Amino acid sequence: MSRIVIALGGNALGDTPAEQRERIAGAAPALVGLIAQGHEIIVSHGNGPQVGAIHLAFDLASTATDRVPGMPLPECTAMSQGYIGYHLQQGILRELRRVGMPWHVASVVTQVEVDPGDPAFARPSKPIGAFYDEAAARELMARDPGVQMVEDAGRGWRVVVPSPRPVAIVERDSILNLLDHEFIVIACGGGGVPVVRDADGDLRGVPAVIDKDFASAALAEAVGADYLFILTAVDRVAIGFGTPDQRDLDELDLATAQRYVDEGQFGAGSMLPKVQAAMQFAASGPGRRAVICSLEKAPLAMQGRSGTVVQAAATPVVAAS
Repeated sequence: MSRIVIALGGNALGDTPAEQRERIAGAAPALVGLIAQGHEIIVSHGNGPQVGAIHLAFDLASTATDRVPGMPLPECTAMSQGYIGYHLQQGILRELRRVGMPWHVASVVTQVEVDPGDPAFARPSKPIGAFYDEAAARELMARDPGVQMVEDAGRGWRVVVPSPRPVAIVERDSILNLLDHEFIVIACGGGGVPVVRDADGDLRGVPAVIDKDFASAALAEAVGADYLFILTAVDRVAIGFGTPDQRDLDELDLATAQRYVDEGQFGAGSMLPKVQAAMQFAASGPGRRAVICSLEKAPLAMQGRSGTVVQAAATPVVAAS
């Protein structure tokens, strides 16, 4: 049996509650399929569209009435963990019952400790929330000097916040305890709620967003996982993506992966963080492997029949038992 952390993208879950329930219903058979193969899974997920919608809703409401306060970003992330986790619990549990498996499902509102001295705090770079035209964006920044916005890939202007690297998973012991009692655990949603420790050792949230893939790698390290699955829209990582010379990759050793990163083969806002998170996990201990693949082919990837395997050195891929 292998222990697997599975990272689901927030965009893969849709933009509305109804769309999210529908997509989770489609995803659940692949997730439960891994358990049917004898593996233990922990599910993490993104929250890009969802946390943006929550943050925007409170912002708009707070300008319309003093009965609704503006909501800090850490609290918005915690809310998104709750409602995405709720839908994942229902969808996965329904599939477990359909196939007659006795496992339970629970979501853990997860705090992820970050370093208050992380350089990312001085260089906000993570776009969140709604898109604005340039005039509206400049008006927002003029009205609130603390707001920083950038043009995002030709789609409009968005607020940017710091994206520090994860240091520790605060609820690690709770997650391990649930795993020991046959729970599928949903954790580190949206990269986790970023927190720092004050002088007394107490935790407080900070207005930032941790990259979901890096948080998932940290989670996989913390729980002693054998595999990190980063699920995306493509079956394999490719170099020369979108060109006549595109080449799909079955496996990547760390040296080759770093060479491709240095060559700029992977998009900064798409495949690059996935490859870097996969490299981080693969380098964290002997025998650890990361797999980048599509959701529907995750069970096939465990058999070496799909996905890109990232590992410390190039060796023949053997199907997990």
